[in-house]
Amino acid sequence: MHSLGFNFLAFAAGVQAHGYLSSPMSRTGLNAQTGKDTCPECTILEPVTAWPDLTTAKVGRSGPCGYNARVSVDYNKPGGFGSWGMEPVATYKPGDVVEVQWCLDHNGDHGGMFSYRICQDQNLVNKFLDPNYLPTDAEKQAAEYCFEAGTLPCTDVGGQICDYSPDCTSGQPCWRNDWFTCEAFSDTKCQGIDNAPLNSCYTSIAGGYTVTKKIKIPNYVSNHTLLSFRWNSFQTPQVYLTCADIAISGGTTTPSNPTTTSSQPAVPTSTAQSCATPVSKVAVAFNEKVKTVVGQTIKIAGSVSELGNWDTGAAPALSASQYTDANPVWSTAIDLASGTSFEYKFIKVESSGAVTWESGSNRVYSVPEGCAAAAVVNVEWK
Repeated sequence: MHSLGFNFLAFAAGVQAHGYLSSPMSRTGLNAQTGKDTCPECTILEPVTAWPDLTTAKVGRSGPCGYNARVSVDYNKPGGFGSWGMEPVATYKPGDVVEVQWCLDHNGDHGGMFSYRICQDQNLVNKFLDPNYLPTDAEKQAAEYCFEAGTLPCTDVGGQICDYSPDCTSGQPCWRNDWFTCEAFSDTKCQGIDNAPLNSCYTSIAGGYTVTKKIKIPNYVSNHTLLSFRWNSFQTPQVYLTCADIAISGGTTTPSNPTTTSSQPAVPTSTAQSCATPVSKVAVAFNEKVKTVVGQTIKIAGSVSELGNWDTGAAPALSASQYTDANPVWSTAIDLASGTSFEYKFIKVESSGAVTWESGSNRVYSVPEGCAAAAVVNVEWK
């Protein structure tokens, strides 16, 4: 078991506390060691839709490394007292199977599912390694899509038990075993994974329990990159995001630029950019600006199976979680095979089921090839 060799005054009782990445030690934990973060387990994104769709919630200012509103610290920018985030805290090799651990507060065991992720777009990650630069919310979201695409599956580690969540049913978005799952919420929840003793790791409110799993480091190299941890709560509308600075030794890699496209066709590259592992899937974020009223839903229909093969009933719906009158954006992220070209249109679906298609010709898009694991399409209804 890993424990933190430091003590603090207990934070105010009655606050629901939660969890953070503790091995390799996250920026959050390092800042707590300096005494500047009085509640490392309180780095929370809320209120959001955390269940059953594990990736619906947009990260906003939390980004892939977390923002702790309790102490007003943005962990997406390294630095601070103690210079956390300036150097890797652990070094691995491509293909290593390593033990990772997070620390769960005794009063904040909300159940759910969690994952570890590595973004293989070094240019994008570099924005989170610069102590003189705070990434924008758009850059934080682009990085989150990249980390989602770089999920390190439970199933990559031979012999590791990769169950489906007992609080999820077949057909729901949470019915997946690439993420790690906690015990059933009515039982021991996340604590039951290790059954570790209280205070086996540090939390500031009620004492912590370790939650241990194994991940396989991807075939990727970087002198300094990030391992991001994400826990989606089952009980509460909360997501917990923290990250650790790591190195993956074994050579060098040419970084790629994050890809942003419009509704115009993208020009496929003739060869993949040089990197350790060109991606096979790209998380393409579609952001559609369109005014809607209560009861209407925006979907994206197209010529590939991921978009329903033009079947409006099978077309994926976009989310209005970021919709405002001033910025009426519907959005979704869809994993698409690298290099795929297809046609598509957005549709507006009434509560009655009636469908209105966009006007004009079909939109055309080609998924980028190379190292970038995320792309963004920003368009308006026509």
